[in-house]
Amino acid sequence: MTGSLRDLPSVDSLLQSPRLLEWIAIYGRLLTTQAVREALAQVRAAHPAASTLPARSELEQEIHNLLTAWTASTLEPVINATGVILHTNLGRAPLSRAALAAAVRVSSGYSNLEYDLERGQRGSRLIHAEALLQCLTGAEAALVVNNNAAAVLLVLTGLARRRAVVIARSQLVEIGGGFRVPDVMKQSGARLLEIGATNRVHLADYAEALREAPALVLRAHRSNFRIIGFTGEPALPEIVALAHQSGVPVVDDLGSGSLIDTARFGLAHEPTVQESLAAGADLVCFSGDKLLGGPQAGIIIGRGELVAKLKKHPLARAIRADKLCLASLTATLGHYLKDEAEREIPIWRMISTPLADLEQRAQAWRRSLGHGEVVSGESTVGGGSLPGETLPSWLLALSPSAPDRFLRRLRQADPPVIARLKNDQVVLDPRTVLPEQEQDLLAALRPLLG
Repeated sequence: MTGSLRDLPSVDSLLQSPRLLEWIAIYGRLLTTQAVREALAQVRAAHPAASTLPARSELEQEIHNLLTAWTASTLEPVINATGVILHTNLGRAPLSRAALAAAVRVSSGYSNLEYDLERGQRGSRLIHAEALLQCLTGAEAALVVNNNAAAVLLVLTGLARRRAVVIARSQLVEIGGGFRVPDVMKQSGARLLEIGATNRVHLADYAEALREAPALVLRAHRSNFRIIGFTGEPALPEIVALAHQSGVPVVDDLGSGSLIDTARFGLAHEPTVQESLAAGADLVCFSGDKLLGGPQAGIIIGRGELVAKLKKHPLARAIRADKLCLASLTATLGHYLKDEAEREIPIWRMISTPLADLEQRAQAWRRSLGHGEVVSGESTVGGGSLPGETLPSWLLALSPSAPDRFLRRLRQADPPVIARLKNDQVVLDPRTVLPEQEQDLLAALRPLLG
């Protein structure tokens, strides 16, 4: 409509309209009033450049747009059709049904998070996953914090502050988001004692460094890249034997941390947690949401007296795990204890899926959509695990005229679908699409292909 700003409805008159009364019941009066004022302010800011004032219905619609935008969650589920199993940007490991149920069970009401039911008094949250970790790994003690970076920080701060920590130059790694092992070591107050060269480290380098009486020897597993060519470094048992001769503990930061031998599935062997302990490492640190397949967590296992010292450190409280993490982690560990990880934990189910099953699903998608072709391809583990390793897969390949626009429209679906480009085709990998998501995936694709 045309007119001057005097023709705009007032805040009070808008709030009395039937549509806004409905929105007040949904969003509350305070937020709705704020949206009304914001919408009116936008109109005033555009005047007089705008040739006309919006109609009242248009103004009300803009108010509703503001309310929905302000109250919409920025975190939402997506369909991962990329074939990257541990996709860091997509939340890494999806939880098992038992892990989800455990989190709901302890969060829908009160729980005994820090309450000893037997004695009827204050207890400790640190016990809830410890017994399972001890049983699965044979470790003397265990501690769960909120992620593996925090686990490494706690170990270095609690055991090596203002003292030297030996680490090979080949292990001064950076992982996603700019996280660097040297930076964490410096933040802890520990002093880096770098040894060897980027590509080669010798046992003699460790022996020389141990003469300085360091607090710890740290080994950081290169979980997201490989060094090839003229390379070499001592095995963990050799490092441990030498360090223990000098009375120095060895900490093995595995990063991803697997309880299952990945070589069973045609992948390279990823060092397991059990192997690190068997090699004599005094402490082992690893993640909960990578190859373990559980929630985000940092897990420290190893010698009882060292873990006990970390439990008492002030930093441990700042980085402690919450009840949702502990509940879902405990349920995830239970799958390993009952030898059902490959069946119940989604990432292991994806890794172990037979190639014929993947082809069958991709062909079913093609028949349902009436478009595309099924082509051979590769899936990856991802998440800073098994760099360069792939698993054979079958992909549904589509050939839209504008692939980038097609991908963007898939990301705008509800739920969003994340796919990838390969040879100018949009490809979707059934390995990482959960079975219960298939109908939503097809529903998102049909209107774009029609």
